[in-house]
Amino acid sequence: MTEGSRVFGGAALAALYLLDTGAGELRLAETEGGPSARFGLAPGYAPAGPSPVAEAWRAGRPLWLDAAGVAARRDTATEEPSVGVSLGALPLGGDGGSLGCLVVADEVAEGFDDERRAVLEMYAEHVGERLAVDGTPRARRVFGRGADGVRLGRFTLTLSSGRVDADPTLLDLMGLSADDFDSRVETMIARTVPEDLPALTSMVEPPTSASGSRELEFRTRRPNGELRWLHLRCRLLSDEAGRPERVLGVVADASHLRPSANDVSRVQRLSATLATAVTVHDVSEVAVAALRELGADRVALAGWEADRLLVRALDPPEPAAWPETWRSQWPDTPVFPPTSAVGAPLLPTLRAALREGRMSLWPAGADLERELTGVGPGGLAVVPLPADGQAAGVCLVGWEEPHEFGPEERFLLSAAARLVGQALVRARAFDAQHELAAMLQRSLLPRTLPRLPGGVAVARYLPATVGLDVGGDWYDVIQLTDRHVALVIGDVQGHSAAAATIMGQIRTAIRAYAVEGHSPDVVVSHANRLLVGMETDLFATCCYVAMDMEEGGTWFVRAGHLPPLLRDPDGGTHEVEVEGGPPLGIVADADFPMTTVGLAPGTVLTLVTDGLVESSTLHLEDGLRRVRDIMSATDPSDAARLADALIGGADRRDDDVALLLLRYDGTRVRPRRASWALWRLPDAVSHARRFTERTLRAWDVAAGSDLALLVVSELVTNAMVHTQGQVRLDLTLAGDHLRIAVSDSSPRTPVKPTSVDWEATGGRGLLLIEAVTASWGAVPLSGGKQVWGEIDLGELHPSSA
Repeated sequence: MTEGSRVFGGAALAALYLLDTGAGELRLAETEGGPSARFGLAPGYAPAGPSPVAEAWRAGRPLWLDAAGVAARRDTATEEPSVGVSLGALPLGGDGGSLGCLVVADEVAEGFDDERRAVLEMYAEHVGERLAVDGTPRARRVFGRGADGVRLGRFTLTLSSGRVDADPTLLDLMGLSADDFDSRVETMIARTVPEDLPALTSMVEPPTSASGSRELEFRTRRPNGELRWLHLRCRLLSDEAGRPERVLGVVADASHLRPSANDVSRVQRLSATLATAVTVHDVSEVAVAALRELGADRVALAGWEADRLLVRALDPPEPAAWPETWRSQWPDTPVFPPTSAVGAPLLPTLRAALREGRMSLWPAGADLERELTGVGPGGLAVVPLPADGQAAGVCLVGWEEPHEFGPEERFLLSAAARLVGQALVRARAFDAQHELAAMLQRSLLPRTLPRLPGGVAVARYLPATVGLDVGGDWYDVIQLTDRHVALVIGDVQGHSAAAATIMGQIRTAIRAYAVEGHSPDVVVSHANRLLVGMETDLFATCCYVAMDMEEGGTWFVRAGHLPPLLRDPDGGTHEVEVEGGPPLGIVADADFPMTTVGLAPGTVLTLVTDGLVESSTLHLEDGLRRVRDIMSATDPSDAARLADALIGGADRRDDDVALLLLRYDGTRVRPRRASWALWRLPDAVSHARRFTERTLRAWDVAAGSDLALLVVSELVTNAMVHTQGQVRLDLTLAGDHLRIAVSDSSPRTPVKPTSVDWEATGGRGLLLIEAVTASWGAVPLSGGKQVWGEIDLGELHPSSA
């Protein structure tokens, strides 16, 4: 046989056997190449018979035989003897090869090599797809080279050199002439329309992690301006070491899948909608809604996360609309579809679709896994979502009643899969970066707020939902003394890592200046000079509030920030008129005036950043008015609920939102205080104990006096032994709580030992304090620190004294 008479893939013969249900036979419908009898092929085969054709048809997978294998399996009753002939039987159709078989033969004894097998299997897939779309041909030719025939071109790409070997049909399909082709992959795909070029490039130049078979429908623009649809199937072959070596591709004319204007419009609408979808949840909801327009009864979409397929969207969302196997884990299905255990292997149908990257369409009555059969008893489409040469996820589209898949649906499903796959990858990157940014932001903000005497502080922070960069909003609550507290809120200009870095430095600096004992205006002035000295282009706004929780006296300093908002005990609201100064970081010697306001018990103080009260659709005045209206209408007895109400309308945010709220309750019982400056004498601890005894006796405190003396002894001893300079003892009685604090000049925080040897004569002081007090801690003060312990006298019986 001459080379010119060979069929696609270099075979000497191609024979098409189709199932004739009336005759109950796989009947020869068409051949190309030499006569079928010459290769020992019969006009027909019984589906249940022992022939290679029937065996491959029943198994639904290719069967390859060398000359010895053909001879051993020859049906002597129906087949002519053949010598030195190798054969391949390739089932056609998506459902177990139900349409028939394509048989290829060649006069080689050693059989078809791996490359020829791959090419011919892809050829059979194209033929089966054409048969499924056009129906079983009787008068039309599949192998014909005219309008009815399946036009196929092939190429081989060597990855190491980038050289492409393409046959003439491939060049013609791609709109190239043999004279213009220079064997470069860039030239081969040069006429691809720009929208399809990224996906095609990832197919012909796959990443090193890619494997197996992949397929893609794409468009080329011919020299005369005609738009042509093509269908590519390709396989990646590896060398002996498992490294990718060559890409084999088969391209078919997909004009039979050319969409109508309405189909193109639907794809364009989906593309436009996906462009506005930011998160994985958004993309999944858009995709599911678009696929439901095909008339499907159920659509489920899942994406990869940590080597598992997680459900992202289900439509309809009601549990009753899904099979029992899905409802058993509703609504938090961990894997896709539900299985008996997390981490269980994927269902074979899903695994095959994801591995091959190929959409599979299953008619009513198909033999599928139980979890899938209930999704589409009348028809099921298993649609991988390709992106960058891999599957970003998978979608199930199911019909309840018997459903036939037409060319339009195939086009829409394929086009939608590509769009959704790319959108999922983009959205997953957005979610990951946004979560990283939010985690960075949270790490720079206080994890908890201190418990305040005479009030409750609540904070809320929400990152922006538009954009990826971390913002510069911050807040802080600083316990200055047992009766004084500072509240700070601020916003660094911009959204970037630099803004977050500046925010962290400014917040830390303000806290350090505050605990040193500086007045509010000095704290803000120091922070301003610090930011100016950083030589950054960024600036920050800030509002600093210092408050006496016993008397209600409050000092406000504002640096270019929004005014504080107050809710009076009678429910009225107003802005605090604070003169303020410029933002931090602009003028080194700027003045920051201080405004004093007295707050009555029952007052609510609210500090916000501009993300809550201003946006592209909300004017600043309207936003501040909205916050005041909510403050007035909401019961302040639950401060957390009030804070939630204030941020409740900020679902889609162009900017970060920070909120700091303080409900000032006042102190029902005025605390009683006493202080003693200790001299550094050998009996200083005895003096401290006698002072404590006199004070507690004057305050009529009997319960807990022994514990109080023990705490005083340990705290004073530690200060005298481990520090230099002045030591002061402070006693505060507020209701049933006795606070004992010792201040010294050392900034070093005491460290509780992890273990103490039983023979040691010291080192147990902090362990004893922790054991006998309700709480204890250390706070920095100007030039040193204060170590304190608090005893809950209400839990003690007077007899314990």
